Formats: sequence, C-alpha cells, structure tokens
Amino acid sequence: MQNENIIKDPNELLEKIDNLHPSDIAYSLRKIENESIEDFFYILKTIPDELLGEVLLELPDNLRDAAYEELSIQRLTDAVDLLESDDATDIIQEIEEIDKQKAKEIYEGLEEEDKKDIEWLKRYEEDEAGAYMQTELFSAKLSETIGESVYRLKNAKANDELVNIHQVFVVNDEKSLIASISLEDLIIFDFDKTYEDIINEADEFKYKPFKVSDNTHIDEVAKHFEQYDLNVVAVVGYQDMLMGRITSDDILDVIEQNATEQMYQLAGVHEDFEHEDNLITTAKKRAIWLFLNLGTAILASLVIGLFDQTIQAYVALAILMPIVASMGGNAGTQTLAVMVRQLALGDIELENAKSAVRKEVFISLVNGVLFAIIMGFIAWLWFDEKLLGLVIALSMVINLFSAGFFGASIPLLLKKFNIDPAVGSTVLLTTVTDIVGFFSFLMLAKVILL
Repeated sequence: MQNENIIKDPNELLEKIDNLHPSDIAYSLRKIENESIEDFFYILKTIPDELLGEVLLELPDNLRDAAYEELSIQRLTDAVDLLESDDATDIIQEIEEIDKQKAKEIYEGLEEEDKKDIEWLKRYEEDEAGAYMQTELFSAKLSETIGESVYRLKNAKANDELVNIHQVFVVNDEKSLIASISLEDLIIFDFDKTYEDIINEADEFKYKPFKVSDNTHIDEVAKHFEQYDLNVVAVVGYQDMLMGRITSDDILDVIEQNATEQMYQLAGVHEDFEHEDNLITTAKKRAIWLFLNLGTAILASLVIGLFDQTIQAYVALAILMPIVASMGGNAGTQTLAVMVRQLALGDIELENAKSAVRKEVFISLVNGVLFAIIMGFIAWLWFDEKLLGLVIALSMVINLFSAGFFGASIPLLLKKFNIDPAVGSTVLLTTVTDIVGFFSFLMLAKVILL
C-alpha cells in the first residue's frame, strides 16, 4: 500500500530516499511541508539529481512553483538534464511562467541536443500530441539487421539513454514510419536478418504501427490508448516522418486532468485559481458562478410569488415544495453527469444522441412514477388530504421528466455550439428544474385544490 511508503519524518526520508519511488517522495514532501516549510526546502535541496526532476513533476502545482523559486539554477539544470525531452520541456515552460531569466539560464546550461529537442517541442500548442511526445525512442532502418539494432539498444540502455522501451519503430531512408515491432517478437527473430526481410515475410498488417499526427488533439490520442489498450503510440509529422512517441503514463495524466477539469466545471469552479495563494482572486472567480446562481434563484422565487395566494390557502405546499425541487435537481444532476462524461469519452456524438436522450428520459420517467407514488402516499398520510398527494405525485412525474430531458439535452445543445458541456450546464439545469418543479406543483395545486 502507498501509505507504507509515506514518510513524515525528514531525517528518515533522507535515509531511505534512494529506495523510494519519486511519487512516494513527492507525497512525503507534501506531508512534511504541512508541518515545516523549512524541512520541505531542506530535503528538496538534498534530493539526488537523478531523482529531483521526477519528484518535482509529482508535486502539486503550488509546491512545484515554490520549488522552482527556491532551487538554484545549477540544481534545476542538472535535474532537467536527466529528464526525458517531454518532461524537460514541461519544467522549462513552467519556470518561464515564474521567472523567464531563470528559465533562460537553465536552458543555456543544457547540452545542444537537449536544447534542440526542447525548442522543437515548445512550438506545439498545449493540446497537440506533439507537446506530449518524447523524442527518445528506439528506431531502426529497414536495411539494418536485428542483431545490429539490438546491440545499439543494449548500449543505449547501459548508458541510461532510453527507458520504458516496448518496441522498435522501423523507418525507411526518408525516416518515414513503416512498422512497429514489439521487443517480444524481436528477440525470437534471426539476428542476421534485416527488418525488411522480417516485414516482407509477415502478413501485410502484422506490424502495422499505431500512429498519430503531431498536431492531433491529445484527447483523440487518449481515446486511441483506451480503445486499443496501448502502451505507446508513435507520433509522425509530414509524410509520416517519425517524430517521437507518447507513452501511457502521459496519457494517464491527460485522462486525470480532463476528469478533474470536468468535475470543477460542473461545480462552477475554475481549476487554475483553486491552487492560487491569493484567496481574493479565488473568491472572485467563484463569485461569478454564485452570481449566476443567485439570478436563477430569483427566477424561481418569482415563480413562487405568482402563487402566493395558493400557498397562503394551503400552508402544506410551502413544506412540500423543497421536496419537488430537490428530487428534480438530483435526477437532473445524475443525467447531466452521465451525458457530460459520455460526450467527453466520445461514446455519444451529436448524430446518434437521440437514443441517449430517449434512454435518460425513460429512466427519469420510471423513477418519476415510482417516487410519485411514494411521495403521494406520504403527503396524503402526512396532511390527511388525498388531493394534495395527487398534486405532488403529478408534479413529481413532470419535474423528473423535465430533469431527464433537459439534463440530457443541455450538454448536447452546448456541444452543438462548440461550448464545453461541462461549463454552465449545472446552472442552466438548476434553473429549469426549479422553475418547472415549482410552477408545476403550484399550478396543479391551484387547479386541483382551490
């Protein structure tokens, strides 16, 4: 279990640091920082260079920024120098946001080859596959023998130039990607044969590589990993020229990040500001959504105000109203969460959305009828009024139907207008379920009871 590797004592952590995974070190540092920022910085400055870069990447944003400011240029340069190209680029870009001069000096301290890789990766947008690829990979030319390439791989591994290798990418003389062969297959081949021999002897699609263009959206890449259960995918540029590779650990980070963003957006919270030390800035960002919620609450109150005489005649209505609104809100939130997630995963497209909407409406109707019966009997027994039970039962069916319909439709409507379905859906849905719930309940009461 992870907790067994979490060390809260600074001295003990330093003693065992060489035997711990970077993520365990980072998590231990988080615990230590809660008790003493001085101990946190002391350990950070003592971590070996070969671990420091990976530990920094595992720290939360606020602690990582503090580490960048505290650590010397030389320490950060040494740490970045030992990282793979994609991780090195991430750290350089993060330091640039805090201190451009410091980032420049770190960059200037790197080897020329590393500089070229970083400059190449920095030109990509943050949501493009190229921004997530690493240039370090194991490739071989068609004319090369298996034995020659394996010898190169052994040397590269011995010199710590390559890690996490799963296959060899085979390219032609123009460096265009031709095939991808797993190391499992590689070791059983005749080492005197060339890759061209192996590919020509195999079935046409046996060694067909999984590849994505360097400008492919990273969410599309993540779908490839999930759909085909991949460990790595090749990244290609113009005319299928092999540029780099994306590994599953980077995609897991992407999936986690997307899930976190959706969770925050559904709650009307901006992730970028939740880690800010400036509490006023965070409060202002949350206040925008609270202001919108205030507007929807006023709308719901105006609806209630239209039936003030009905409520005065039947005080029990005021007691039962929150039940109708709450049930509709919860049912709508369930539908909304399912639809937003399925849209994000690509399980639902606008073209085939009708069946998904029908499904959610049917589920909401079934639950509406079930809880209408339950709440109808409760209201009847509670206030000794059969018609009151009928009113809340009918209102429950209407509101849960609207919750299912609008909970499924609102994300699709936002998607159609190229708006992130996770943003704003909750506010719109709350408005609909509150207004429909209160209006249907009070209008039915006015018609049936008065």
